[in-house]
Parts: sequence; structure tokens; C-alpha cells
Amino acid sequence: MRFALLLLLIATPAFASVPPHSGVIHTRSTPELSDIALFVMAVAGVWLVRRALRKRFKQPGTNAED
Repeated sequence: MRFALLLLLIATPAFASVPPHSGVIHTRSTPELSDIALFVMAVAGVWLVRRALRKRFKQPGTNAED
């Protein structure tokens, strides 16, 4: 347990030799790839949940494939 705590203290960003931010501000002209990936994953999650709920609450005897 103490060894793990020591490793956590060693890995703190305060001891990093490279600063985490250069200080230069860049304007965004297009969405980043991570923004697009997050949007796609959110759409896929909503689609999966809606499909599962449609399947769960489907009335017996109906032939609706939607």
C-alpha cells in the first residue's frame, strides 16, 4: 500500500519536466477529431438504447419491424 502511494506521488504532474501547456492560445477553426468521435459515440449510444427499449416494450402480436 505504501509502495503504491509512493508511485502515485512520483507520477504527479508537478514533477514533470515539460510544462503541460505552452501558453500559446490557438483559435479553433474546425472541430477536433475527439469532438467528432464523441458525437458519433453519443449517437450510437442513443440508437442502441432506443432499439433496446423498442424491443423491450414491443406489444405481443404486432408485426412492426420498426
